[in-house]
Amino acid sequence: MLSNYNTSLELLEVVQREQLYKKLLLQLKKDFDLANVPIQISMDVTPTELKSLLHEKIYFLIVEKFSEYLNLLYVVDISENEVKKIAPSDAVDVAAEVAFLLLKREWQKVWYKAKYSS
Repeated sequence: MLSNYNTSLELLEVVQREQLYKKLLLQLKKDFDLANVPIQISMDVTPTELKSLLHEKIYFLIVEKFSEYLNLLYVVDISENEVKKIAPSDAVDVAAEVAFLLLKREWQKVWYKAKYSS
């Protein structure tokens, strides 16, 4: 189920089908906390709202708190090579791409835990 996704919403649809959406939200909260980046994620947030929330948060970090942004990438374990592949453009577009990378990486963590923990 870790195939390639084209959009954040497509990925979140799969997460919901797999019934791992709540676990994904918990993983996001955990990693944002570990990175010391406060974020308010409600457990009843819709996929569309989650996508927007992450996009806005990452945009804010890129523009206002770049060191916290880098720390978040490190904690979530987003590869530097993946980030370097993002075409240079404005911060809004970069934030959207990074939000997608972040969701993909968090989904990997949740999926592997669900699949391989007994």
